[in-house]
Amino acid sequence: MKKIVIAAGLLVSSLAFCQQQETFEKKGKVLIFTNHDPNLNKDTKKGLVKTFFKVYPKLVKDFNPESMDTIRVKIDTEYDGVAYAHNGRITISSDWLAKKPGDLDVITHEVMHIVQSYPPNSGPGWLTEGIADYVRFKYGVDNKGAGWSLPDYKPENSYKNSYRITARFLYWLTKKYDKNIVQKLDKNMRNKTYSEDLWNQYTGKSLDALWAEYSESPQIS
Repeated sequence: MKKIVIAAGLLVSSLAFCQQQETFEKKGKVLIFTNHDPNLNKDTKKGLVKTFFKVYPKLVKDFNPESMDTIRVKIDTEYDGVAYAHNGRITISSDWLAKKPGDLDVITHEVMHIVQSYPPNSGPGWLTEGIADYVRFKYGVDNKGAGWSLPDYKPENSYKNSYRITARFLYWLTKKYDKNIVQKLDKNMRNKTYSEDLWNQYTGKSLDALWAEYSESPQIS
């Protein structure tokens, strides 16, 4: 009987933990943080919250002032990916944070997806993810601490590879052609006005011609 009582107590305690939720607010932005992992590193949790409030207001200001004010973040013990964002909600894998407790800027990438808020069929997926990783590179709080960086160019790369490979290309474009090209493309995607003609409009060259030039001289420093 004693063992049953102890087990029941542990179950109640576990259920109570699963229902824990904290709300943080700063300068009009609200973060509702739900943690389903009792073993989540306290410094990681604190760092995620701090990173959110440092990065999200800047992204709203620089990319989409109409972005929502309240964001929900869930640390999920059942999700087997890394993280994803949808409709103002961010889910982050507890397993990922256990392996990479310093990867605070995973939230930077994901909040950018909320800022993007692209409608269906707004443009290529590789550009969506490339912009989000470009933002992580430019606005990230501690990419170095997470062991995250833009990769060196390789001949087998393509702008369609997405994520960091596309992000590096976008950064090169901001240095070589137009410092605001990412903001412009982001707005086009959100307004469903994206087309490949925009690359010519913003740089005077086609997308493929830009990639060919980048391939010949991919230095970004």
